Amino acid sequence: MVELERIGKVFNKGTVDETDLFVDFSLTVRDGEFVSVVGSNGSGKTTMLNLIAGNVSPDRGRILLNGKDVTAQKEFVRARKIGRVFQDPSKGSSPHMTVAENMALAENKGKPFNLTYALNKKRVEYYREMLRPMGLGIENKMGVKVGSLSGGQRQVLTLLMATMTPIDVLLLDEHTAALDPKTSEQIMQLTGDIVREKRLTTIMVTHNLRYAVEYGDRLLMMDKGKAVIDKSGEEKARLKVEDLLKTFNEISVECGN
Repeated sequence: MVELERIGKVFNKGTVDETDLFVDFSLTVRDGEFVSVVGSNGSGKTTMLNLIAGNVSPDRGRILLNGKDVTAQKEFVRARKIGRVFQDPSKGSSPHMTVAENMALAENKGKPFNLTYALNKKRVEYYREMLRPMGLGIENKMGVKVGSLSGGQRQVLTLLMATMTPIDVLLLDEHTAALDPKTSEQIMQLTGDIVREKRLTTIMVTHNLRYAVEYGDRLLMMDKGKAVIDKSGEEKARLKVEDLLKTFNEISVECGN
């Protein structure tokens, strides 16, 4: 479970650009819930993920993971139980290491390596079988450096790496935005399969309103640090892209756009 309790966050404090992004913001995401988050730029979507991951600290309020207060916990400590995939396919993997080496590092996240080889060759075939169903040919590139993979191949690898070890929360930050339409569809189908199979508590930020409607069991629309739409269950199932677009346009007009 993820809980944000009465969060306050000010950016550029004391300057002409000072912005109170979050004012007394609270949110609870239940275990196993898949939440899709939409909203305009500056609405607080990515900042919310950053607060949960620990690379941004709140000025007020508390952040709890599974009932434990982690507000003051360092980002690298939280990373043991939080998987994250970014918009940029180059993030989340090491470009100068091979596919197999990257997967070995991901599989051993949080474990001591000691003075042994990081890559257990007996696991390479296991990694290859994990990649084979993706249909992108990565299973034939186990010895290839990740930096030479296509954006789609790298994003698939990053998604698998983020979920190889037991995690409590999966954070997806526009993880299909930099990909072509066909690859985006493949990544989303893979995302849905992984979340269902592993029953992961997932928060996905996306600008794709169709993905927000089709994926997940709860939908939030953010605006100025507030959730202006929060639908789950049957209410979410009845939502259509046109409904979201209408609200999105109304918000845009109110902002003078």
